[in-house]
Amino acid sequence: MASHRRPKQPSRTRVTVLTTAAAAAVALSANAANAAPSEKLGKDEVKAKVDKLYEQAEQATEKYNGAKEKQQKLQKEISTIQDNVARGQQELNKLRDGLGSLATAQYRSGGIDASVQLFLSSNPDDFLDKASTLDQLSSQQVEGLKKIQDKQRELAQERAEATEKLKDLASTRTELGKKKKEVQGKLAEAQKLLNTLTAKEKAALAAEQARANRSSTERVDLGDDGSASGRAAAAFAAAQNQLGKPYVYGATGPSSFDCSGLTSYAYAQAGVSIPRTSEAQAGIGTRLTQSQLQVGDLVFFYGDLHHVGLYAGNGQVLHAPHTGAVVRYEAIGNMPFQFGVRV
Repeated sequence: MASHRRPKQPSRTRVTVLTTAAAAAVALSANAANAAPSEKLGKDEVKAKVDKLYEQAEQATEKYNGAKEKQQKLQKEISTIQDNVARGQQELNKLRDGLGSLATAQYRSGGIDASVQLFLSSNPDDFLDKASTLDQLSSQQVEGLKKIQDKQRELAQERAEATEKLKDLASTRTELGKKKKEVQGKLAEAQKLLNTLTAKEKAALAAEQARANRSSTERVDLGDDGSASGRAAAAFAAAQNQLGKPYVYGATGPSSFDCSGLTSYAYAQAGVSIPRTSEAQAGIGTRLTQSQLQVGDLVFFYGDLHHVGLYAGNGQVLHAPHTGAVVRYEAIGNMPFQFGVRV
């Protein structure tokens, strides 16, 4: 007969445990849903945090600029090597064609000599290493074979150099991608903070920035302490013509700039080529104290030298400050001055 036993019911202890766990889960969910939001930051606190993020973004920007400059340099070097290899291969082919003509002549006269077969091999070193056979060759033939050897060695060296540079280029591109991501991350974090402000607070903050940009882009009396001359004057004049243009990371003009993009652009207009990054620019020319500065000198800020501008006289610097700002004048004391450099 079929069994009509009732299914075994869960024990009272098990029911109690399950019920308690479920209740705890519900309580946690309720607490999470009803948890009080974290304390909202005020406009000034947000601005301070955003300014710090912009500074960090600029640090990463200068590293990004360095990686980008290295990438461009490697690409040019690799292109040059590849062109040399292509030309060298053509020269090698001509040398081999010359030996090929000799082989053809010998074939027509009754067969190709073993020495000529070695001429046409991919590794003539094997043949020249056998000194006993050299007396079978004319001086012209030996010279032709040595030219082939030299060209093969040269091409092998250039190909090896290109291979190493291609590896370096690959790692540089990886570094470039990381730094770009880091910059974008800092800027996104800053924007997220700004988005926590009310419409009124955003408007007030934007108005403050607009006033700072407007008042700092006017061509004010910059004094006559250490007036610029020659190329420094030309570079400073070129930088002045960029007043009011926006800061954009990685930009070198003419429509937007980052800090070292502005200084390298300005000096380029004066016919002087200086490095792309602030750190590299700090290593050129004559180092100066603040009291020695003249208009047009490069001025560097922060311990890691991630910010650079041009001295404008009267305790002012002309620079591209950070995201959200424009090329403008600013008091040199607003940032931690390190030293100046006369190009």
